Amino acid sequence: MSKLNNKVAVVTGASKGIGAAIAKSLAAEGAAVVVNYSSSKAGADAVVADITKAGGKAVAVGGDVSKAADAEAIVGTAVKHFGRLDVLVNNSGVYEFQPLEGITEEHFHRHFNINVLGLLLTTKAAAKYLGEGGSVINVSSTVTRITPANSAVYTGTKGAVDAITSVLAKELGPKGIRVNAVNPGMVETEGSVSAGFIGSDFEKAIVAQTPLGRTGRPDDIADVAVFLASNDSRWMTGEQLIASGGIR
Repeated sequence: MSKLNNKVAVVTGASKGIGAAIAKSLAAEGAAVVVNYSSSKAGADAVVADITKAGGKAVAVGGDVSKAADAEAIVGTAVKHFGRLDVLVNNSGVYEFQPLEGITEEHFHRHFNINVLGLLLTTKAAAKYLGEGGSVINVSSTVTRITPANSAVYTGTKGAVDAITSVLAKELGPKGIRVNAVNPGMVETEGSVSAGFIGSDFEKAIVAQTPLGRTGRPDDIADVAVFLASNDSRWMTGEQLIASGGIR
């Protein structure tokens, strides 16, 4: 039996990269999935097409998680189309490394609005529908452990995500809702390629420090998300699962 039969999941920022891989993996395990996107409708539609072609259920919905009305609408789509909500994956995020002298108000607020406020607003909306056995999965990062130079704002947002994960686990635990984080290391995605990380000296340095000796793949993270969404992790909440090939 598939691990997520009859479950309904929302994955934010799921038009590409880690979010797309998570959406597909949840669907492969039997979940009906709401595939959220901010700007790439074509990407989200392609993810939905892949899921439905494989026999799964999915629908794409646009929305900016940093806007309360959009967060409510994204979550509401799950209930409207599939009748319930069991899993929320807070994957939406942006990252741009800047040295201290390059940090601006715009840079700061863009990162914190999407990476932190968006997570809070979407979880707030989802908590109205999640019940006993519900799972919230926050996508954080190992930057909170390795603290690379020129990442003060981005690393700050992920430090907030780690802390919020622990706080919300305590708040939502009495309702039977679990809240955990997965903290990926460097993963090869469209975003990390366009940001210039893949193939760079920075990537080489990270791989050199990684015991398993390679950059991560989206499926490496998606499998952890499936575990956190499923009953296999029923006795885990407030945890940060580092999925990094061993780098700390």
